[in-house]
Amino acid sequence: MDPYSPEGELINIHSAFHAGAFQQVLDFDTSGFSPANAIPSRVLKYRARIALGQSKEVAAELSSEKSPDLVAVKLLAEYDSGKDVLEAAKKLAAQHGQESLAVQLCVGIILERAGETEAALELLSKHQGSLDAVALIVQIHLQQNRTDLATKEAQRARKWAQDSLLVNIAESWVGMREGGEKYQSAFYVFEELAQTAQSQSPHSLVAQAVSELHLGRLPEAEAALQQAIAIDANSADTIANLIVLNTLLGKKDETAKLKAQLGIVDAQHRAVTDWREKKDEFEKARAKYTPKFEPAT
Repeated sequence: MDPYSPEGELINIHSAFHAGAFQQVLDFDTSGFSPANAIPSRVLKYRARIALGQSKEVAAELSSEKSPDLVAVKLLAEYDSGKDVLEAAKKLAAQHGQESLAVQLCVGIILERAGETEAALELLSKHQGSLDAVALIVQIHLQQNRTDLATKEAQRARKWAQDSLLVNIAESWVGMREGGEKYQSAFYVFEELAQTAQSQSPHSLVAQAVSELHLGRLPEAEAALQQAIAIDANSADTIANLIVLNTLLGKKDETAKLKAQLGIVDAQHRAVTDWREKKDEFEKARAKYTPKFEPAT
């Protein structure tokens, strides 16, 4: 059984995790949970700490753990810290990938980040009714620009998961790619997450803001991003989306300041690396041509 199923006692801490409310996950009192959910709840808290930049501390704390679930989290923390754990992760998946959801999720993330996408999908496909695995599969297909596959995955999950939060989020991710009226549907989901105290976070507010941008509602998008930056002034995703917003608003000076700030906060953020790659490609293309000017008459 999926320990994070909507019918289980972990529903609130699990929902907070997927809304990006990581501090709330850490503050959650888990003392009343049943013994069967002791490790699944620890996994969520450790993954929340990784998301908050505490990878090295998590890896150190889990260094002597033997449980496959916690070893998987330790490997994810080590990978996030820059350590080469790919072979160890593959070995763990071969030994416990059939029955351990934490192994499927954490090793799946490692494989995907290491560029072994098909291996990640194969491992994640071993899940037994896990919406966490479904959500990761949808994300991977979207990164592959295979919206068709992401749509099918979300639709299949809808048949057995009904109105689960993760299904709504996954369908909203897909809807943001499909466009049209799907933008409004996605907005409703992200707004509810962003404006609910238990799930409000920079993550959910950015999601709301992006849907507002697609709907052409720039002032509303700006309000959501300002809420997000007030919660965490160093949120790289918030800063990146503020750059997009200010570019659309024609605020060149503010955009330049934000780009410099993003470079300091996270020099390897996907927006920074994408801009760098595109600039390099432009310079290579420009070098192939020599401009010629007609003499003035």
